[in-house]
Amino acid sequence: MNPRMIWSNLAVSDLERTTEFYTALGFKPNNTRPSGELTSFVVGENGFVMHFFRKDILRTSMKSEIADSQKVNEVIFTLSAGSKDQVDDWEKEVKSAGGQIISGPEAFGKGYYGFVFADPDGHRFNVFYMEGF
Repeated sequence: MNPRMIWSNLAVSDLERTTEFYTALGFKPNNTRPSGELTSFVVGENGFVMHFFRKDILRTSMKSEIADSQKVNEVIFTLSAGSKDQVDDWEKEVKSAGGQIISGPEAFGKGYYGFVFADPDGHRFNVFYMEGF
């Protein structure tokens, strides 16, 4: 298998809140055809696409129940930062946008620094800086 692209499809309860949250973090909107079913963003230098679908839409298309991301981890995304200062700045942006800090910025291992946050629907992100990376 050699897919041309990979992207994420995540379930959310409120499209407007999700759009406001990720816009406040500086994610680039990717909604070329707004439908009321999803909001979409392009993230990072490689242009990773993140679709956020209304829960009912994703449940129907996947033909299964959707995990409650407030209770279990469905997937954890890692966002790479360019410095420790950038990690600290991003934590402030997440707080300001209404995200929940799960684990504040801290050093761990040899040369690692980061924090974990959740968006308003509980989707978790690991913000990570590694010396020399």
